[in-house]
Amino acid sequence: MKLRKPVVILLFLTVLAPIVLYTDRLGSFKISSTRDEFTEDVSTVTLGGDVRSLNLLPQEPSAKLREPLGIIYLENSRPSLSDSDATTWENSGKTRQLNEEHQTTISSTSSATGEHHPDGGNPIRQVTEQGCNTNQTDITSQKPLSTSKSKRNEQQDEKKNGKVGVSKGTSNIAAVDLGMKHDKQSAKTILEIGAGEHIKSKIEKQNEQTVMLDSRVRHLKDQLIRAKVFLSLAVTRNNPHFIRELRLRIKEVQRAVGDATKDTELPRNSYEKMRAMEQTLAKGKQIQDDCTAVVKKVRAMLHSTEEQFRVHKKQALFLTHLTAKTLSKGLHCLPLRLSTEYFSLNSSERNFPNQERVENPKLYHYALFTDNVLAAAVVVNSTISHAKDPLNHVFHIVTDRLNYAAMRMWFLANPPGKAAIQVQNIEEFTWLNSSHCPVLKQLSSPSIIDYYFKTRHADSYSNLKFRNPKYLSIMNHLRFYLPEIFPKLSKVLFLDDDIVVQKDLTGLWSVDLKGKVNGAVETCGESFHRFDRYLNFSNPLISNKFDPHACGWAFGMNIFDLEEWKRQNITEVYHYWQNLNNDRQLWKLGTLPPGLITFWNRTYSVDRSWHVLGLGYNPNVNQKEIDQAAVLHYNGNLKPWLEIGIPRYRRYWAKFVDYDHVYLRECNINP
Repeated sequence: MKLRKPVVILLFLTVLAPIVLYTDRLGSFKISSTRDEFTEDVSTVTLGGDVRSLNLLPQEPSAKLREPLGIIYLENSRPSLSDSDATTWENSGKTRQLNEEHQTTISSTSSATGEHHPDGGNPIRQVTEQGCNTNQTDITSQKPLSTSKSKRNEQQDEKKNGKVGVSKGTSNIAAVDLGMKHDKQSAKTILEIGAGEHIKSKIEKQNEQTVMLDSRVRHLKDQLIRAKVFLSLAVTRNNPHFIRELRLRIKEVQRAVGDATKDTELPRNSYEKMRAMEQTLAKGKQIQDDCTAVVKKVRAMLHSTEEQFRVHKKQALFLTHLTAKTLSKGLHCLPLRLSTEYFSLNSSERNFPNQERVENPKLYHYALFTDNVLAAAVVVNSTISHAKDPLNHVFHIVTDRLNYAAMRMWFLANPPGKAAIQVQNIEEFTWLNSSHCPVLKQLSSPSIIDYYFKTRHADSYSNLKFRNPKYLSIMNHLRFYLPEIFPKLSKVLFLDDDIVVQKDLTGLWSVDLKGKVNGAVETCGESFHRFDRYLNFSNPLISNKFDPHACGWAFGMNIFDLEEWKRQNITEVYHYWQNLNNDRQLWKLGTLPPGLITFWNRTYSVDRSWHVLGLGYNPNVNQKEIDQAAVLHYNGNLKPWLEIGIPRYRRYWAKFVDYDHVYLRECNINP
């Protein structure tokens, strides 16, 4: 008993003494008036009295060491996108604890006492978002919204607690800047990751949609191939019941597929047809389980299909060239109708006005050599439509004897506004004979006639484009005799008849050709339209003189300096190479190969926007280049006045044709 009493007293003192000693310290806590304030300002709780530092550990200032900010995302909540929704965001559970007041209080206390509060440098910002898929806009708007929310909380707390001001030291500012910098970096990282995942998922969805657009169509076509294989195997042919069923399934699938290219174009019962065919093919697999025979049959079918494709490709090429060489009934009717009208005129009515301007070298002169009346009309109309001053423009048209009357009659009935026009007959050029022009002698030679007109060439498809009879016409070679045709002119713009003008061309006369004769647009690509595509570099006459990789250029829109032409004697250079090519060993027929040789090192490259080519063979010409081009060239076989012309480009040409004209209606020429 005596020992028990001292033990009880000692235990009583041990338990109650701390309570008595620290009662006044417990009363110094700042109790928040509401539960919400305690939740938001828990990081600002301070103890009364002095804050003492540990004696054994060195104290570091808060500006030197700061732990990174933590970001916690809670599910099933989503931040609002505007300040007006800040209250809703607060009620949904988003709490961001990054109060500048808390940092200021801790920094001020630390700087005043020289001590470090371990909990003050590691605030945790909690961000909650509703939904799993947060887009880029949500992430971007999250930061300014949180900042404005934090500032409003600061102002409310200052009013409730009666705070007037807080002193900010250098260490305080450094801590705040460091926290904000880390906050920006974290938000930027989250933004980049979210945007990357969003783009990746979008691309995957697009690929899946692209693949799924025609998956059933592909599967049905694959079933048809497999069915045809089983239909031709010897083992399955011995089973008449299976053969009848298979042929029935083939007809059903063929009717279902039709011309469909997408699954949406298939009929509703296509899935049932596909399942029925699959069951029939499974029966065939049970009958014929030898894969070797199937592989051999598929290989034979592949070779047969490739051979058929090659034959059809040759036939299509031949028919395309044949169509390009022929003249439609309407285009044949038009010159006949115009010629009849022309010869009914009086001699005084057959003359063009403004003939005094046709030899004025100060005006803008155009040279056009053609036997196509409608094509010449489009060239003249499109040029005049975009000319700034039509009064200063002169058109020189040279045609053959058959179309001379028709050409004159068209422009007498449809004068080109204030511009002057001259129509000449090639037969009037008495200097143009075989003794002066080597190409005329070659075109009349028996070898050339045999090359073009012998029937044994009817089944030959090699080099079809070089066998076009247009190469037999001297009209194609008149471009090499411009000084002889226009002796009083100094500059001429040469135009082909298969072009359309979209802009004013007078700027070409002011281009400095740097002493060159020909101004043209270069046409070379990686290996296309270079010298080795037109000339025979196995011949030493060509290989020793020219570069096979030199860039080619285009006829169709060329500005020629006739004064420099005469000075450099270009026509004689052309004659020299034409005589060397008498046996067609240097190049095939045409005007571009001798043009590349004749104007070698004498051609100045003008801007590509002046002349865009390919509208007569290439369906994929860049639309931006077409819109910016001054001249559109339909070089190739798909001319815009033919039915085989590319529909996408025909409208540029057709808008300069008056299909309501009486002559066109009488000849049934329609758009």
